[in-house]
Amino acid sequence: TSLCLSSLNCKTGIKTLSPMWDGDCVQPDQLESSPVFKPSLHGVQKLLPVNYDSYTTEQYLYAGKKIILQESIENYGSVVWPGAIALCQYLEEHPEEFRFQGAKVLEIGAGPGLVSIVVSILGAYVTATDLPDVLGNLQYNLSQNTQNCTPYRPEVKELVWGEDLELNFPKSTHFYDFILASDVVYHHYFLEKLLTTMKYLCQPGTVLLWANKFRFSTDYEFLEKFKQVFNTTLIAEYPESTVKIFKATTPQ
Repeated sequence: TSLCLSSLNCKTGIKTLSPMWDGDCVQPDQLESSPVFKPSLHGVQKLLPVNYDSYTTEQYLYAGKKIILQESIENYGSVVWPGAIALCQYLEEHPEEFRFQGAKVLEIGAGPGLVSIVVSILGAYVTATDLPDVLGNLQYNLSQNTQNCTPYRPEVKELVWGEDLELNFPKSTHFYDFILASDVVYHHYFLEKLLTTMKYLCQPGTVLLWANKFRFSTDYEFLEKFKQVFNTTLIAEYPESTVKIFKATTPQ
């Protein structure tokens, strides 16, 4: 079972690694000795983290694995937020509810990659997407945590909400069993484009799982529009952190 409690505070520093976990996908000494390069959109599959002084190493325990991530408070997209913690916890505690083994999964706004890593460990073929400036760190974290311990190698792909969707994700060849999103709704100006992206990627038969910490009135306004687009079910709620998890499907 998960060591992450309902407080959603299971993140600790690397120095407090628990000796009870074995079968790790990564080793701390590998992280510390890895070379560091600046991200570029070219050759994204080979990228490593940006050399920011603010980068720290954090650990998580999910799916029987110790997951070690590079994070930076300098970038919203390089931090694990409460929605991601809640979603990982929920998926681990309800393995019978969603079958990820062999499923095709796309994560919107993958950030440092925690959710994508967990779902990869659960057996899914994962496409982790985000904006160009965080792809390097995302790729690094996925590579370090999934090598030799997942059936499929996760793919990292740029996704700018609402832009070039048909070009980069043509529906004829890009069907996903699951779309995952966590804490993608907050105080920004791209909520309409986000909803457009969600609607585009969700075809009949796709299940969208959206976890979010509700902070602002605009978050609830987005939720109302979300419910108008999708058949929506609230599947989990964490009052102490104001995180809600929704399951959504496209109306037939």
